[in-house]
Amino acid sequence: WALGQVAALEIPDRWGGLIDLPADADARSVGLAVRALAAGIAAGEDQLAVRPSGAYGRRVVQAGHRKLTGVKPEWRPRGTVLVTGGMGAIGSRVARWLARNGAEHLVLTGRRGAGTPGADALAGELRASGVQVTLAVCDVSDRAALAALLDAHPPTAVFHTAGVLNDGTVDTLTSGRLDEVLSPKATAAVHLHELTAHLDLDAFVLFASVTGVWGNGGQAAYAMANAALDALAEQRRAAGLAATSISWGLWGGGGMAEGTGEVSLNRRGIRALEPTTGIEALHRTLDQGATCRTVVDVDWSEFAPRTAALRRGRLFADLPEARRALGSEGAAQEGAGTAESAGALVERIASLPEPEQRRTLVELVRAEAAAVLRHDTTELLPPRRSFKDAGFDSLTALELRNRLSTASGVVLPVTVVFDHPNPGALADFLYGEALGLSAQHVTGRDQADTARRAVAPEEPIAIVGMACRYPGEVHSPEELWKLLMDERDVIGPMPTDRGWDVAGLFDPEPGVPGRTYVREGGFLHDAGEFDAGFFGISPREALAMDPQQRLLLETSWEALERAGIDPHSLRGSRTGVYAG
Repeated sequence: WALGQVAALEIPDRWGGLIDLPADADARSVGLAVRALAAGIAAGEDQLAVRPSGAYGRRVVQAGHRKLTGVKPEWRPRGTVLVTGGMGAIGSRVARWLARNGAEHLVLTGRRGAGTPGADALAGELRASGVQVTLAVCDVSDRAALAALLDAHPPTAVFHTAGVLNDGTVDTLTSGRLDEVLSPKATAAVHLHELTAHLDLDAFVLFASVTGVWGNGGQAAYAMANAALDALAEQRRAAGLAATSISWGLWGGGGMAEGTGEVSLNRRGIRALEPTTGIEALHRTLDQGATCRTVVDVDWSEFAPRTAALRRGRLFADLPEARRALGSEGAAQEGAGTAESAGALVERIASLPEPEQRRTLVELVRAEAAAVLRHDTTELLPPRRSFKDAGFDSLTALELRNRLSTASGVVLPVTVVFDHPNPGALADFLYGEALGLSAQHVTGRDQADTARRAVAPEEPIAIVGMACRYPGEVHSPEELWKLLMDERDVIGPMPTDRGWDVAGLFDPEPGVPGRTYVREGGFLHDAGEFDAGFFGISPREALAMDPQQRLLLETSWEALERAGIDPHSLRGSRTGVYAG
């Protein structure tokens, strides 16, 4: 379901909707679904559930403030409480709150345990308040490791705050990317559920995200993982087990989105929650005994029109704030393109002299980009300024793509803003697509290249730049050559900065699951060092990247630098990149 919501944002021109059928659907249910779909589309619905009693549209509604029947007066922690991701920005705040309110023993997990930056200071602070603290090295997606931890420290309550981001559009999803995001969030939650089902827990709290409630461009895997937490909470409640899933917006003071991510969310109308407000909402949700809640600080005057411009639907139709922000029916389409029809735009451009054609498209792209960023003028968007530098992220890039698709009448690729990363380059692409010149230009260029190849078919190939990384602190071809000449042995102890508990992992017996029988190897030094800003990458994205990808970026740049080639000069040229 969450995957569908992200697809609605990324590929609205191919989007139909979502229908939830009964598990025991029969011919009558299918017929009802067909009629509901037709009626739903006509009414602007894009998310429907079909049941024997009728069809229902999905809505986000204001939560009540009353306690549910049978809920204890006030929830308070006791005994041993497990907090996964407990040394992270949000997990540590939860741990402090638990310590202040009665928890006697906090078990905080993380993949690096006490090696997590700030973990020792956090543990010292908590112990000073009289709480016993265990910092556990545990990958909670590893069922065996989690089972061992729970056997050693049976909890009275569980708070699952762990999670990993690896953003990418729907068409770039791979099984590896899905597993990287689903494992620490959804798979780990299932393990926690199954391994504690026999315990009488006071609370089983899952920290989810609003991406699972209404989607977010470029975060399909993350949306799926968080929607799974809501489903698990409902499943546990139906079985009579403690369960609460809270879908959070942005937390201030660090978390899953900070820095440039926080700026982009603020621009879309999602404001950062003060940590004290978040903790207060957590306490209130537990007091009320709610199963699923969404806690987010929204500026509806920004968020509602932007969401309406990206996708149709009535998800927020029952929220008075959203209705007021949208105003009339026309307001829901605010920013969905220029007033000029796509056909009229193409005709107008075709009637202009050739130099004016491109200039007109450049101004169109700049104007639409400025509107997406809520700029009053195009002053801050010169033709060669990159969209990334201007403040675009995955969702605002999709919004720009949708606006340009509407304006030009061309179904543009989802990645068009990233493929053509500034207004000038994007206008060039539109110029060819809208006026049908791209094929002519490509053909002409290919013919010229073929002619050049025919003139010098035996031209030798020269290696003009090299870069490398090898064990033994080798950072250049010269250092590699010196290492070989000196005949140095580069096999050494395991690094201490990888978060590995070397002593705990070692077992002299080969083949023991989860253990290693060696203490040495060939390792790259400073593998965690990376200048994200140099490559225009946010710190959050850099942390989620595969280290091999970071190394490839660094060495690719160095190879070009050694060859005296300006990387920007290669844009649009016949240059191949091969990795493997």
